[in-house]
Amino acid sequence: MKPFIHNDWWDVLEPEFQQAYYAQLHNFLKSEYQHQTIYPEMHHIFEAFNWTPFSDVKVVILGQDPYHGPHQAHGLSFSVLPGVQIPPSLQNIYKELQNDLGYPPVKHGYLEKWAKQGVLLLNSVLTVRDGQAFSHRAKGWEKLTDAAIHALSVRSQPVVFILWGKAAQSKINLINTDTNIVLQSPHPSPLSANRGFFGSRPFSKTNEALVAMGETPIDWQLPETVSVEDTHDVI
Repeated sequence: MKPFIHNDWWDVLEPEFQQAYYAQLHNFLKSEYQHQTIYPEMHHIFEAFNWTPFSDVKVVILGQDPYHGPHQAHGLSFSVLPGVQIPPSLQNIYKELQNDLGYPPVKHGYLEKWAKQGVLLLNSVLTVRDGQAFSHRAKGWEKLTDAAIHALSVRSQPVVFILWGKAAQSKINLINTDTNIVLQSPHPSPLSANRGFFGSRPFSKTNEALVAMGETPIDWQLPETVSVEDTHDVI
């Protein structure tokens, strides 16, 4: 099989791509992309893995499934392409970032800088139909992303897992909490952000944990302007 993840994640995840469930998922996706409008574009599906190699992961921010509006999703949880209106959950993430570290919100939602520093922005489900949230749930993606979470959990270098909301927190059984750091709070959605997301200080707490691990902290301050890199991933 030709690699479509171009770093050490391929070695970690290739056994999953040989499984029967992935063959079924692959066939499902081929039909979906032919007959439906699916996000993200096919060559962005594995962007999170390609931008943040396995050996470089310091932090995982776990989302559910991609944004299901036009031109939003590009393969990273919570991130949207430049020029796209910032979704409400990400607006709240920016508010908490300002409250936590004093960085004022930028006018874009493109989180490339975080990903390139070792923040794996991973959704549990990597594709979605236009306008239909959770439409690709239980098709096989969860098995693949669960394998990725578990592989990070048992890696020799610990990881900070940021779990926002019940869906993300349901993955805690995949994580060795004795060796890794887990930060949990309500989801940044407008429906729940006021129930404990605001004031949770995930960014400073993450950096404190990284320093304690002997790692370089994340520079969470995003650039004012961004450009889109061209990637060529395929299913």
